[in-house]
Amino acid sequence: MPRLPPNQRLTTNFPVLHFGKVPEFDSKTWDFRVEGLVENPVRLTYDELLALEKTVDVSDFHCVTGWSRFDNKWEGIRFSDLAKLVRPKSNARFATIEAEGGYTTSLALSELMEPDVILAYNFEGKPLEPLHGGPLRLVVPKKYAYKCAKWVRKVVFTEKKELGFWEQRGYSDSADPWKEERYSY
Repeated sequence: MPRLPPNQRLTTNFPVLHFGKVPEFDSKTWDFRVEGLVENPVRLTYDELLALEKTVDVSDFHCVTGWSRFDNKWEGIRFSDLAKLVRPKSNARFATIEAEGGYTTSLALSELMEPDVILAYNFEGKPLEPLHGGPLRLVVPKKYAYKCAKWVRKVVFTEKKELGFWEQRGYSDSADPWKEERYSY
């Protein structure tokens, strides 16, 4: 498989695109929740999140607007490790990611359990900047970046798929860059 998806252009910059304003972050009041169809719902402070087992992953990043950036070094929690912590119930098949500003996206657990899917809090060895989704961003390298929610605050395990913010506005729910699944038709 080619590394650069069709009709994407390679950049060494990391363009900033988002809907709404960049939220303020206070490590003393910020929390992250995991709930829904799980045996062990959790609420973590920022320090508790940082204390979880960390992983480092280098992956490519593809924006639906047509740019790609190779070899991004992300550090954070592997989604599969988070799932081990909360123990999804047998009827959980999806997870809805909720972020600041009412942004959501939803993916199948089978996609989220891939080893390169992480909730990142560091980028290129430094804390993830708010412009790029800090303090916590979902990274799903096999999808367009609108599936990689910035400013993540909650994960809700569900039985049924919920259309996210951009998917409700006509973007593809599958978001596969190699098939150019940019929009739902």
